[in-house]
Amino acid sequence: MRRKPVERLVAEGGQGEGGTLRRSMGVWQLTMISIGATLGTGIFVVLGQAVPEAGPAVVLSFVIAGITALFSALSYAELAGTIPVAGSSYSYAYATLGELIAWVCGWCLILEYGVSVAAVAVGWGQYLNEFLNGTLGVTIPAALSAPPGQGGYFNLPALLVVLLAMVFLLGGAKESARANTIMVIVKILTLLLFCGVAIQGVKSGNYANFMPMGMAGVSAAGATLFFSYIGFDAASTAGEEAKNPQRDLPRAIMLSLVIVTALYCLVAAIAVGALPWQEFKGSEAALAGILKTVTGQGYWSVLLAFGAVVAIASVVLTVLYGQTRILFAMSRDRLVPKVFSKVHPKSGVPRVNTVLVSLFCGVLAAAVPLGELADATSIGTLFAFALVNVAVIVLRRTRPDMPRAFRTPFAPVFPAIGFLLCLYMMGSLGPVTWVVFGVWMAVGLVIYFGYGMRRSRLATAEK
Repeated sequence: MRRKPVERLVAEGGQGEGGTLRRSMGVWQLTMISIGATLGTGIFVVLGQAVPEAGPAVVLSFVIAGITALFSALSYAELAGTIPVAGSSYSYAYATLGELIAWVCGWCLILEYGVSVAAVAVGWGQYLNEFLNGTLGVTIPAALSAPPGQGGYFNLPALLVVLLAMVFLLGGAKESARANTIMVIVKILTLLLFCGVAIQGVKSGNYANFMPMGMAGVSAAGATLFFSYIGFDAASTAGEEAKNPQRDLPRAIMLSLVIVTALYCLVAAIAVGALPWQEFKGSEAALAGILKTVTGQGYWSVLLAFGAVVAIASVVLTVLYGQTRILFAMSRDRLVPKVFSKVHPKSGVPRVNTVLVSLFCGVLAAAVPLGELADATSIGTLFAFALVNVAVIVLRRTRPDMPRAFRTPFAPVFPAIGFLLCLYMMGSLGPVTWVVFGVWMAVGLVIYFGYGMRRSRLATAEK
């Protein structure tokens, strides 16, 4: 139950083994990181799984997931401005709820970020095939573009996009942020292009049976689609590389969530209006197919496939970045091996950390089906978000006079609502997902009690 003082967390900001992280990002870059990590996943990849669960009411699923994310985003904004460090909700929990809860939160973040990189990378291969087929008339064989159990042996494109993101990250945070900004602009323009073309094929009859699975289906789809909102907290992992984190992090988090939610709902509404909801099943490149159906011409779907390839690569890049920074913070506290906090003195990048995480995520993406990955990510995300809401309430009570650049309105009511919404969404996930989550937590606790508890910097300082 030992806690790490907020002042110590902030004072250690940027410090690693052999070097320091560089403060090079302003509010624009932070917002782009948050949008880059968020926008694209639910629309380009998971939409084909969520629509069969909710029907045309998938739009409501996006709204429910967005509202759930909003309450947690308010809590994130307050803590990101108060404790601007790399560990995101792991560090917030360490300062408020104690080391064990912080470890559990960090372990959930590893599930959230690491597995979501793999899940998104799986969808990237689908759109790459669409693009290659539309331009060159060739596709990557199923044996090399699908995981075991889905007609393939190894998903090579998924591995390649993760390795490409690794190369960008090794170049430095500033350079990665610049590349991400370009990719974010491309994917926003791509989604607006989709809306402008696909709206011509919208038919009112496709909305007729609006909620075929009832509210239970809407909730289940919302829980799956919450995976689409995990990226907004990626900005908080850049707390030690932001120029003015107290001011810029809250702004970036809230601005990115508003932009992403509006685009998600607009695209989803047009997509289910242009294509009967029953035809979404099994499609991981649904939007490209819709454009081809509406226009009868292939070049529109080729353009969208290209935008999706760029968009999903941006998600992989920014979420992989977040994963490395969370492990960096945990390693600095000695809860995981210190190799993860070793910073290259010239580039200011935790190189070994980046390579190890990239290889793990790449192999996972190549070998595991998308659906199982997405739901596992959702439950880890929801649990971590629930803890952030609790952390706001605790810190308001224990440190009421601490300066806060942003204050969650109507606290503790709004954080409590955020906490309950997270629990509700977790309850909508299937039993298999809960079993995976339980096994993941059990493994994490074994690692903590067998390794981290005795080696943590707070433990050694107490002896």
